[in-house]
This record gives sequence, structure tokens and C-alpha cells, in this order.
Amino acid sequence: MEGSLAGKKRVKFSIKAQAGSEVYVAGTFNGWNPKKNKLAYKGGAYSGTILLPKGRHEYKYIIDGVWCVDPECPEWAPNGIGSLNSVIAVG
Repeated sequence: MEGSLAGKKRVKFSIKAQAGSEVYVAGTFNGWNPKKNKLAYKGGAYSGTILLPKGRHEYKYIIDGVWCVDPECPEWAPNGIGSLNSVIAVG
């Protein structure tokens, strides 16, 4: 995480997936919209930067239509539908 703008911080989301996949990130910061934040493929991983307000945010990656937790994220939370969400704290 680097930089800030109007109480928000730039947060980089990145996940390794096969080249040619469609990869998005969805979470509490975008209304869980599975098509709003598409990640770009570069150097063996998909990534993108999103401006997030301070606080705790839950998210998941969507890889070719399959919702996935972030394997690099150390904190997960139950989501009420029988699976887990990844959690990021923006300070």
C-alpha cells in the first residue's frame, strides 16, 4: 500500500493465475460486484490498484467465474454463506 488521497489509500491486489484467465476482485468496497475491478496480467500474476477508504474490507478474487480467497492473505472471515472472505485493513 502506498500513497493516499482524500483519506483513501492505494491498495494493490495481486494473485497468480493462468495466462488468458479473466480475473477480477470484488469486496465490500465495490458492492461485491464481480465485474467492476478487472485485474491485468503481467509477469505471471494478475494485479490492479484500487483506492480504498481507511478501515476493514473483505474481498475475494473471481478467476474465470470462480470465487476464490486470497492465498497470500493471512486474515480471513466467515461470510455467512458457508465460505470465507479475505480481509484487508487499510490504515
